[in-house]
Amino acid sequence: MATFLYKLGRLAFRRRRYVALIWVALLALAGFGAASASTAASSSFSIPGTEAQRAFDLLEQRFPGVSANGATARVVFKAPDGQKMTDPANKAQVTKVVNGLKSGSDQVASVADPYTVGAVSKDGSTAYVAVSYKVSTMDLTDETRDALEDTGHAAQKSGLTVEIGGDALLTIPEAGVTEIIGVAIAAVVLVITFGSLVAAGLPLLTALIGVGIGVSTITALANTLDLGSTTSTLAMMIGLAVGIDYALFIVSRYRAELAEGREQEEAAGRAVGTAGSAVVFAGLTVVIALVGLAVVNIPMLTKMGFAAAGTVVIAVLVALTLVPAVMGFAGKRVMGRRARKAAAMSVPAEEKPNMGTRWARFVLRKPLWVLLAGVIGLGVVAVPAASLEMGLPDEGSQPTSSTQRRAYDLLSEGFGPGFNGPLVVAVDTADSSDGKTAVKQVTDEISGIRGVGAVTPAQFNKAGDTAMITVIPKDRPSSTETEDVVHAIRDAGADITSDTGAKLLVTGSTAMNIDFSQKMNDALMPYLALVVGLAFVLLMLVFRSVLVPLKAALGFLLSVVAALGAVVAVFQWGWLGSLFGVEQTGPIMSMMPIFMVGVVFGLAMDYEVFLVTRMREAYVHGETPDQAIVTGFRHGARVVTAAAVIMMAVFAGFIGSSEQMIKMIGFSLAIAVFFDAFVVRMAIVPAVLALLGRRAWWLPRWLDRLLPNVDVEGEGLRKELGETGTDDADRGANGNGGRGDGGDGRELIRA
Repeated sequence: MATFLYKLGRLAFRRRRYVALIWVALLALAGFGAASASTAASSSFSIPGTEAQRAFDLLEQRFPGVSANGATARVVFKAPDGQKMTDPANKAQVTKVVNGLKSGSDQVASVADPYTVGAVSKDGSTAYVAVSYKVSTMDLTDETRDALEDTGHAAQKSGLTVEIGGDALLTIPEAGVTEIIGVAIAAVVLVITFGSLVAAGLPLLTALIGVGIGVSTITALANTLDLGSTTSTLAMMIGLAVGIDYALFIVSRYRAELAEGREQEEAAGRAVGTAGSAVVFAGLTVVIALVGLAVVNIPMLTKMGFAAAGTVVIAVLVALTLVPAVMGFAGKRVMGRRARKAAAMSVPAEEKPNMGTRWARFVLRKPLWVLLAGVIGLGVVAVPAASLEMGLPDEGSQPTSSTQRRAYDLLSEGFGPGFNGPLVVAVDTADSSDGKTAVKQVTDEISGIRGVGAVTPAQFNKAGDTAMITVIPKDRPSSTETEDVVHAIRDAGADITSDTGAKLLVTGSTAMNIDFSQKMNDALMPYLALVVGLAFVLLMLVFRSVLVPLKAALGFLLSVVAALGAVVAVFQWGWLGSLFGVEQTGPIMSMMPIFMVGVVFGLAMDYEVFLVTRMREAYVHGETPDQAIVTGFRHGARVVTAAAVIMMAVFAGFIGSSEQMIKMIGFSLAIAVFFDAFVVRMAIVPAVLALLGRRAWWLPRWLDRLLPNVDVEGEGLRKELGETGTDDADRGANGNGGRGDGGDGRELIRA
């Protein structure tokens, strides 16, 4: 592989104008496709194989007049102290709002008068108007949303407290600000790392071109493939992350080759042949992690994973072709001014021990202590993960400054906490001899379940073969008590089916959230096994070792569990919550752990492959295990540190979001990258390699013969270029079964 990539790098460098033209043309083509594509409709959300989804589908089929996925809103009114919502003046104001909502937009399906449907609290202090729309939340026009907000503002002038809840006011958080902050921080870190504006700008330019092509393609295909808005956001986040990382790795190696006195084209070829091999395998691990989201069997997540994986593939291709082409345009300006002067005067740059070298030597002196400190430290942080509770956020987790949160609180005070998360029970009586009796039995059975606050009368469809019952739990939607109510109703359904033949199914947003959380929980271990297992095989090919991939996988799992522990401590327990702007503690978003595993695994393997590949390369070419660790850190520590800081800055930018979900994702990814890059890769990895010595690179002879030689360390490339003294060292590294022989030969070569 190294030989092929070497030739590709030289070709891209030599034909840089054509290569650059091709990528710019692809960007223009993707941009034109995105600009000319019609606005994407909202992506459908489904959870195949769950009871909530089956009930949802049944109601949509049997109640064709009801828009099951239409947007909803609740305009909540609270009377001033000493007054009631039933007072004539207040009643007149509410009636005015009802009429205004009906005429405010042609997207409105129905508006329920609270005095007709009984939507007034027992003490008369609170009332609400329920609004249903013909279209989904994402398809609501700005005019419709404005009409909803304006009617509420008009009623406030009369002295009533008016707040608006429901998903009708939900909007997609505007992208751009956090990405710009992330790119700005990335630019600063790159300038500090390289000491050259040209070298710093190169990874940013190429990453943005790759992300532009990927995101524009997703936008162009959004309608055809039913891709949601979050798909392009995820693709942008991942694409920017790996795009900067991969270009950073290759530019760093190119500078190192130039510093050794090689010609520019030769340096570009060698950079792509060596660092490019690491990029290919790092990219493959990210693709595996993202495509592996398909095991969850939730179409939305599968599409997100495949789309983001496509962006990663583009980032790899950009790194292997566009980066060497742009390096050709930049020439030696990628070097710092001091390095260029030294090269012009033919004075070799002084090889001073850098921070990476000094740190590696410190770890080599105290490997056991560093290992224990890292493992125990992460273990302590991971302890709260044992108390992980998963769920989906509701309006109760919104900031207290938002009208949705205030509406949620008013409804809880007036009607009880469970009113914000009603359960919908669908009763299929098609196979029952007496449907009405069966439905009455269902109603009576549910009313007696502990934790149920109220049960509304059953509503039959026109055919009379399906009934819909609304159940109000006593507790809030995200509580474990409400989850117990859902399970109790479902358990009762089995007995009702055997007695009457009627089938009982529970759905509604609360039940959907519970089923979604359970499905994500069930999929986490198979997903981890698939991703870590495939990556283990891939890393075994790269490093031709059993213990190095095993150490990489175990270190990743340790950092992920520690990150989960930190998330639980902050967002579930509320520790340091005020520092991160956490206003409401509660369950951890159910898709967050699996999402975090997918994203962080890819980045962690980037750092592992780049850092350890350089150690492997040094070891194969004659250095002792300890020398190889120092060499790996001398060349790779600064680059990996820069890449990790950039990623942390990008993710941490999302912590400032007012959305609890986005805040949680930003925090979890930033802290996970910190733990993995700085504790696992920078401390635990060299400590373990130092303790293992030559055994770290042990591979059974039969497995050595079985595995294809992908030549990541460039041994085949060196032979083709006529450089000797590597073959014996390579055989010693791969075939000595962990024995100490071959050391003298390596030292002789090194000398």
